[in-house]
Amino acid sequence: MKKLTLLLLALLYVTLTYAYTERDLLQKQADINRLKEILVLDRQWVTYPDYNDRAGWDRFLGTFKDEYIRRGEKRLNYQWQVVKATDYLAFERTGNRQIMEKPFGANNGAIADLLMAELAEGKGRFVDQLINGVFNACEMTSWALAAHIIVQPSHRALPAYDYPVIDLTSGDLGGLLAWTYHFMRPSFDKVDPEISRRLRHELQTRILDPYMNNDSFWWMGRNYNGRMLNNWNPWCNSNALMCFMLLEDNRDTLAKAVHLTMESVDKFLNYIKADGACEEGPSYWGHAAGKTLDYLELLSDITGDKVNIFNESMIKNMGEYISRSYIGNGWVVNFADASARGEGNSYLIYRFGKAVNSEELKGFAALMHQPKSSPNNGRDIFRTLASIAVDKELRQTEPRHENRPFTWYPETEFCYLSTKEGLFLAAKGGYNDESHNHNDAGTCSVWMNQTPILIDAGVGTYTRQTFSNERYSIWTMQSNYHNLPMINGVPEKYGKKYKATEVKAGKNSFEANIATAYPEEAKVKKWIRSYHVKGKQARISDSFELEEATAPNIVNFMTWGEIDRSEKGKVIIHVNNVKAALLYDAALFELTVEPKELDDIRLSKVWGSTIYRLSFKAKQQTNKGNYSFTIKKL
Repeated sequence: MKKLTLLLLALLYVTLTYAYTERDLLQKQADINRLKEILVLDRQWVTYPDYNDRAGWDRFLGTFKDEYIRRGEKRLNYQWQVVKATDYLAFERTGNRQIMEKPFGANNGAIADLLMAELAEGKGRFVDQLINGVFNACEMTSWALAAHIIVQPSHRALPAYDYPVIDLTSGDLGGLLAWTYHFMRPSFDKVDPEISRRLRHELQTRILDPYMNNDSFWWMGRNYNGRMLNNWNPWCNSNALMCFMLLEDNRDTLAKAVHLTMESVDKFLNYIKADGACEEGPSYWGHAAGKTLDYLELLSDITGDKVNIFNESMIKNMGEYISRSYIGNGWVVNFADASARGEGNSYLIYRFGKAVNSEELKGFAALMHQPKSSPNNGRDIFRTLASIAVDKELRQTEPRHENRPFTWYPETEFCYLSTKEGLFLAAKGGYNDESHNHNDAGTCSVWMNQTPILIDAGVGTYTRQTFSNERYSIWTMQSNYHNLPMINGVPEKYGKKYKATEVKAGKNSFEANIATAYPEEAKVKKWIRSYHVKGKQARISDSFELEEATAPNIVNFMTWGEIDRSEKGKVIIHVNNVKAALLYDAALFELTVEPKELDDIRLSKVWGSTIYRLSFKAKQQTNKGNYSFTIKKL
């Protein structure tokens, strides 16, 4: 059902069906009226116990109860931090995001811990400190991050008092505080009703009102002009919907708000590909597909399950992308800004599997599950509660996962190939304007025995530069630090028109013309990059035709571990207990090995202190030619 508005169509099926035409104001009002008829009001959709239902909370939390209390006890003497004006300004002055985000995040985590502890114990011991946290949050000018506040009219990082910004963090905190208001209002009122009144006011002015009245936030997709949408859309919309569901008592206003969220999330579902792949990579699956799950579950709850699209194949594909992208031993296929390390949130994966009836996801969730502690999703209190609700089912599920020999996402152009001998190759086509883009059309990564051999480095710690016009000055974003050629000495270029074309995939092969991902100065007519896997080895081939040979071609490969290039025509790569050989024609290429020291913790915690770029520089400049490399397990 791609390119149709899935959510709004689902709404039409609630009552009599009729021909789908371009929606006008009258039709929109008719849809809102339908919503009004089916909304579940007065928080009757909430399945969690009331605060005073001690037996209910004991049953719900089970063996987790004491741990939540202990975690809250550690916060009883927490010193609430002030996020200073200079903390916000540091983002502008130095590009450092953490100076503002660390104290803010610590406060939000403390609120969540105190709320869960009080729900678990129910004796009022944590109420005063929880009030301190709520009051501290209400006194802040904004709940958005310095890096995101710049959408305000001043485009500065210091928040304006009269322009509330809804971003990822303000939405999360709004959701946390809305649940706090829902559960704790009677307890707060016993202390002083002003606490709840102030909190309700701040939620109205910071979340509910701007969501209804400000259509300028890019992630909403209102007044949509075709620009990129990504994980921000379901993430922010799920939080907004949750706040309305927990706070809004007027049926008319609630119906309008729910309809706005449906229109917005439909824009996201129509932007991404129907094949379900997350172009942002597995690190963002929990924010993109995962937040879509949160949103759809909430939408089903507030409509009494009458608006439910979990049977759509696209939604199931979105879920199963995370299991298909898992190699093993904690390694994942990591295109774009994703990390190569990532085992996933087992509770979230299980919830997704349950929603779309995927045994693959349920088994994978059980494999990822490490039941060492209670579920804790920080400020995302909805996920913490939802995780507890499925814990028993998850623990009773048999762990299982297997790498399929062939997985193909024809729209996103991701291809995964694996063999019984333990080889796994991931390749991509795509274009160089994807969300969290790297210039990497045509690249690949190779694993042997669940160990990365040819790698995608990923991305370093986010700074102001990461999401600015300086992004492609960062080496991790450049094609010459991916497993790709420099054609006539020129790397790929950023932009939607720079893409792979003629992309094909088969049960053991992938190929694409990547000439179209390079700028004019590369002077390339055609460059067919192909991958073929068999048994313990993969062959990487380039067949090219240039308009003119102006500089030597260079084929780059990124790797790590121990490198031995002592024998001509062979590079031995030794990583942990795995040895591989990269074979090349020494008569055609001159090899240089460039160590790349990793001084960024986000990279070094994955790869260690050093990775390597193997650069194969062509000895001859020709207008036509063929290159071939073989990597095989020893």
